[in-house]
Amino acid sequence: MNKETAFKKIRIKKGIYVLPNLITTASLFAGFYSIIASIQEKFVVAAVAILVALVLDGLDGRIARMTNTTSKFGAEYDSLSDLVAFGVAPSLLAYNWAMFFYGKWGWVAAFMFVVCGALRLARYNIQIGVIESKVFNGLPIPAAAAVVATTVLFFNYAGVEGQFHNPYMLFFVVILSLLMVSNIKYYSGKDMKLFARKPFMSFLFLVLILIIIVAMPEIMAFVLMLGYAISGPLWWVAKFGRLKAQEAREKKKNRQARQISEKDK
Repeated sequence: MNKETAFKKIRIKKGIYVLPNLITTASLFAGFYSIIASIQEKFVVAAVAILVALVLDGLDGRIARMTNTTSKFGAEYDSLSDLVAFGVAPSLLAYNWAMFFYGKWGWVAAFMFVVCGALRLARYNIQIGVIESKVFNGLPIPAAAAVVATTVLFFNYAGVEGQFHNPYMLFFVVILSLLMVSNIKYYSGKDMKLFARKPFMSFLFLVLILIIIVAMPEIMAFVLMLGYAISGPLWWVAKFGRLKAQEAREKKKNRQARQISEKDK
């Protein structure tokens, strides 16, 4: 009886917000188009499509918050779109581009990327409000997808045309997969106040970075995305080192305190 009463109190909202979900659909389409391009061995087009999906994925949530059109439906739809655009699409791109040569090990590594991405999304959805917003718990799936896409663009710029026969891509994809489901913290950038006043030198530095990116987009995009993927483990190592150094100092202080107390006796 209580269940029936509770069910009657649930108000089902009809309709969905068009604009943010339309942008999510565009991101999903870009991911789907990347899959088609990968199958057709148009690897550069597939990589660019993933990056387009990345930009659209960043827009839908912001537009929803700015226009006050956030919804549970939009959040769930966004997660499903992310799994296709940043899970399935980059795994197929990596497989068709560089891991096809290694048989079952290639598709196992590709599937590992997909399943770790799905787990990463599921964990993120249940940790909203639990983990502090300025960090991500594990490498975000869009960032992992961007690393794969920019790697393809970088090697194409370096002169690698068509498929790339290199066994290190297997380990590269597996490492990205494990970083997604790890507990290593990554900076989210959500506490950046871009609309606040900043020192002039900070603005000049950002302009210089933008000029370099425009001048060498393939190289800089690869360096930035790979650097972000590496930043989490480096942050963890630095934090672990500081913790161990602090423990060593505390042990030294305790040892000195015991020696002084023994001398007094």
